[in-house]
Amino acid sequence: MTTLRDIMTDSVDTCSPMDNVYQAALKMKEDHVGAIPICEERKLLGMITDRDIVVRGIAEKLPDSASVQEIMSEHLFTASADMDVHEAAKLMAENQIRRLPVVEGSNLIGIVSLGDLAVHTSTEHEAAIALSEISERPEFHH
Repeated sequence: MTTLRDIMTDSVDTCSPMDNVYQAALKMKEDHVGAIPICEERKLLGMITDRDIVVRGIAEKLPDSASVQEIMSEHLFTASADMDVHEAAKLMAENQIRRLPVVEGSNLIGIVSLGDLAVHTSTEHEAAIALSEISERPEFHH
């Protein structure tokens, strides 16, 4: 059985709740990612995505100096490192999510994306289905 620990990215850049939207956007640019977990120490508090910045930030005319806490998503789906990759693919497809934070207790230890699942051959089909379902339903974003 392949678990998320086997495929997750464990060096994840984070922001603190007091960081501003500009700092989060800069980290996204530097890291070539579309989401940054928001943590205090390693405790996962939320996630901010490039879409959050546009929809909850720019479209609401918030300044780039606004705190990430103002626009981050707080209600996240998470997984443990020992979750089976098939179970994770199903969870992501059913809940229309592209990135799944991996936690130990409440501490962030990694992240799994649809891309991580897609490159893992045994879950290629599930990841393709999840990606197509998410792409077809742009009104959902977590």
